[in-house]
Amino acid sequence: MNARRGLLFPAVLDKRGAGELRQEVMGCDLIIFDCDGVLVDSEMLSAGVLMAMMTEEGFPLTEEAFRSDFLGRSFAAAALRAKERFGRALPEDFEGRYRDRLFARLEAELVAMPGVAEVLAALRVPFCLATSSSPRRLALSLRASGLTAFFEGRCFTASEVARGKPAPDLFLHAAARMGAEPARCLVIEDSELGVRAGLAAGMEVWHFAGGCHVLAGYRLPAEVVPHRVVAGMAELGAGFRELGLSSSALSP
Repeated sequence: MNARRGLLFPAVLDKRGAGELRQEVMGCDLIIFDCDGVLVDSEMLSAGVLMAMMTEEGFPLTEEAFRSDFLGRSFAAAALRAKERFGRALPEDFEGRYRDRLFARLEAELVAMPGVAEVLAALRVPFCLATSSSPRRLALSLRASGLTAFFEGRCFTASEVARGKPAPDLFLHAAARMGAEPARCLVIEDSELGVRAGLAAGMEVWHFAGGCHVLAGYRLPAEVVPHRVVAGMAELGAGFRELGLSSSALSP
């Protein structure tokens, strides 16, 4: 995949000297992380539960359809896509039953993305979280993965804005709440909708490609071009260190 030319960080792409690099890095005031598929490796767990339940209800859903219609969306937006795809709405009690089954699986199986705690602990700049997940699911994900302490008081969900991803509203809301200009923000996202949202917000966007769903074949459409692609937390941490945003190397 070709990378978009960096808005905040041309020093990395242009191979400039160390002095100029440090000057360019001053352009980053905030890092905004997505949660599912970036901080926690949850997308395949969600896909398994949703595909099984929709098939049970007579809405057969393939992995490809999950990626295109559901990955990165709030449940409300995903339900609308299901209605468009199948010509009828999901049962009224579907969301509640889905969340109960999903949350039970997350409690039992969810893990943090390998290396994420070390990356977060080493950051030298402010950071926050902006997700399409519900507040209840987000709280569960952070608790189960052991990441709650990193994001106390700096979590933002799609429930706080009128339009979820791929609209830029959530990222713009997070930046405003954290006191940062959009052009000085760096977004870390795994999904097409998240990358589109970050770009629409006028932010630097790095595509995180270390989740199980990416390893299983998920790819961004050719027309969706982030500024950088990182294969996992080790590479993400290295990218932060290159820019002076992070202080130390990952533990072996």
